Amino acid sequence: MTNRSFDDASDGDPAANAGSQARARWDAIVSLTLGVFGLVTAEFLPASLLTPISADLGISSGTAGQTVTVTAVVAAIAGPAIVIGTRSLNRRWTLYGLTALLIVASALAALANGLPLLLLSRVLLGIGLGGFWAMAGALAMRLVPMEQLPRAMAMIFTGVSVATVMAAPLGAYIGATFGWRAAFVLSGTVGVVALIAQAFTVPSLPPAGHAGLGTMLAVLQRPKIRIALFATLLTVAGHFAGFTYIRPYLEGIPHLGIDMVSLVLLAYGVGGFFGNIVGGIITSRSATLGTVFASGGIAAAAVILALLGTSEMASAVAVTLWGFAFGAFPVSIQSYVTRAAPDEAESAGALLLTTFQIAISSGAVLGGVLIDLQGPMGVVSFLGVAAALGASVMVARGGRQMQLSQG
Repeated sequence: MTNRSFDDASDGDPAANAGSQARARWDAIVSLTLGVFGLVTAEFLPASLLTPISADLGISSGTAGQTVTVTAVVAAIAGPAIVIGTRSLNRRWTLYGLTALLIVASALAALANGLPLLLLSRVLLGIGLGGFWAMAGALAMRLVPMEQLPRAMAMIFTGVSVATVMAAPLGAYIGATFGWRAAFVLSGTVGVVALIAQAFTVPSLPPAGHAGLGTMLAVLQRPKIRIALFATLLTVAGHFAGFTYIRPYLEGIPHLGIDMVSLVLLAYGVGGFFGNIVGGIITSRSATLGTVFASGGIAAAAVILALLGTSEMASAVAVTLWGFAFGAFPVSIQSYVTRAAPDEAESAGALLLTTFQIAISSGAVLGGVLIDLQGPMGVVSFLGVAAALGASVMVARGGRQMQLSQG
């Protein structure tokens, strides 16, 4: 028996091992991080600008809020579509196009004089966002050696974590100080900087793999991919069922005031930032272990919320732990999927993106049903059960894969 990592899915794969000899292009990884920071910042900006946007454009806050939904729905469809539609293009040029969509979408949002133009900007942003997420793992795999992939993915997801923490408060501040359109000018400026950085750092990346519907179906037949997608569906659905209704929980169970709710949510975001870093460290040893750590941490946070939720301190600690654990999940599962299909990483990434979006929407809907029927504790209970099942799937199936590979 050899001493190997918990789930080195790329062992013996020529494509993966060939990549391990490549020179690490960390400057290109930084440029990808800038791009995703801009994309995610633009995605969440409307959440903190609904009131001024609705007042300026003469639409309701509810209608303005649907601009976030439109982006998510388009991203789910655009991910696989971009991978298939651009399969014959050099991936460097595809990346330029996705970043350019951020710039154009931000400009259209800043210039919008009504709902149609604003929605068009959000559709274009969804295309850029979905395409980037579908290709992120494959791009990172071609820019660094395989053994350094978790570190590269952790760096890219740091852009997500920072954007998630900063988008709402930064958007609110800029909107109040300079007007809501200035916030989108800022996201467009980030896109310009990212595009310039990518032009100077990203090398030529000729098409690799054979992306298509048939290829995606073939990749879906791989046991490790099915394990990852099922664990993602459980964990992410549970997370968004709970997090969508975290404010009603905090106001109804520990009875926190709005100021304290804001502080707890800030702690959640900070926890997510550090969780992303720790998740990358754990995943560098084992992507399976990183995923189990993340899902298990979410389940543990749910247990604390269910048993000790009436305590303000316990709730704050649990929500911070929740953010920390979920921060580790994307980098772990993305690395797991990329290692499981190094020869068709773009197709695997597109499948993961679609699963994420399905889990997000279904989790939010189910959470709404549960909170109406059982209140906040019903949502928290589902969060805990779903995350625990996600961890169990990875332990049971991932552990079996480990034993087979080491036998």
